[in-house]
Amino acid sequence: MTLTIVGSQLGDEGKGALVDRWGGDADVVVRYQGGDNAGHTVVEGGAEYKLSLVPSGAVRGTVGVLGNGCVVNPRTLFTEIDDLRERGLDPDVRVARRAHVIMPYHRVLDGIEEEVKADDDAGDEVGTTGRGIGPTYEDKAGRRGIRVADLLDPDALRQKLDYVVPQKRALVEDVYGLDLDDDNRAEAFDVDALHEEFAAIGERLADEGMTVNCSDYLHRRREAGDAIVFEGAQGTHIDVDHGNYPFVTSSNPTAGAAAVGSGVGVTTVGDGEVVGIVKAYLSRVGEGPLPTELDGDADEEALADEIREKGGEFGTVTGRPRRIGWLDLPMLRHSARVSGFTGVAVNHVDVLAGLDELKVCTGYEIDGEETDTVPTTTDRWERCEPIYETLDTWEEFDSAAVAEAGYDALPEAAREYLEFVADEIDTPVYAVGVGPDREETVELTNPFDE
Repeated sequence: MTLTIVGSQLGDEGKGALVDRWGGDADVVVRYQGGDNAGHTVVEGGAEYKLSLVPSGAVRGTVGVLGNGCVVNPRTLFTEIDDLRERGLDPDVRVARRAHVIMPYHRVLDGIEEEVKADDDAGDEVGTTGRGIGPTYEDKAGRRGIRVADLLDPDALRQKLDYVVPQKRALVEDVYGLDLDDDNRAEAFDVDALHEEFAAIGERLADEGMTVNCSDYLHRRREAGDAIVFEGAQGTHIDVDHGNYPFVTSSNPTAGAAAVGSGVGVTTVGDGEVVGIVKAYLSRVGEGPLPTELDGDADEEALADEIREKGGEFGTVTGRPRRIGWLDLPMLRHSARVSGFTGVAVNHVDVLAGLDELKVCTGYEIDGEETDTVPTTTDRWERCEPIYETLDTWEEFDSAAVAEAGYDALPEAAREYLEFVADEIDTPVYAVGVGPDREETVELTNPFDE
């Protein structure tokens, strides 16, 4: 049995809570793409765990695997593992030897490139987290990346650093015209210092038995009858192929990448469940179109502030306030198609309680025509005007009591809202998030029981 969990919007849908919940029924949780730009917040018994790289299932004691499709910052990895251990947990994390490593120079280049785009007045800055994700994937595609396996072989690591680091230094100094010695960034381009640090990281990875041949490891776990959860980072609409390019991440959060980013066959992933995680409204960190954004008059901005505060809509990784909008059904239709959702989980339903109005975008108008899906170019998406349907609002409710009593305990208008969304995207609702804690989820269907 496999379950793939995918963000259906722009990230921050609350995937970690569902991975944590359903991960309790799994033996292995696999991150298949992304790096420490992905923030997952897991709440258990009132305790909050903010994770950006360690798979969310670690809080449940499930084996976590960072697949070959991930880019791994070892500094972040060990910081998170050590912090979890200090809090009394014992995370079992494995790292694919084919995964690529985020090096310090990748982070420096990430920041420089965003600064250059911002100064260019072309409006091309993406609003990245500055964690070196994009430059690492660039090196992977350019066949000059450093992989986890290279950290285990000091001689191979040295050879690769000798090749790539002078190129990166030349890029900064000769193309961008910057003097690395002027702003204390030279250490990120020091071959000797990098070799010493990352060879030691390789020793720790080896000593703790953390590295695996991911495809072979997962094959053997499946042969033994183990259940596997594939955990996507970010969301469908910042997928490098299926999102609103160029305001995207550098990998594929969609379900098809679960096979590529783990080495498990597509027939295995396709034979399992694929659940899209939906936030009951819309939020976004960073730049790019957001047709339903609440940013018009003072009343809309006040409503956005109310939802932002109630929903804790601040980036897990960056702390930046998220932009807020009404639920966008064209986005969900696109997401359901490209990943083949068998079900959805709708989170943050409690945040919408008590509002004076409630709208859902059912389509767009562009150039005098109506469409029910997202255009393929960012320019056209920016010109889309949302077509809204107004639904009944519902009163505040006791999240813990509703979670304990079940779906029928939700206010009638909330159930009508959920059923409207399910009908519009032709996908059943498997779970409803009514609060941040693991137990504050109304489960209609457990994917592992299907």
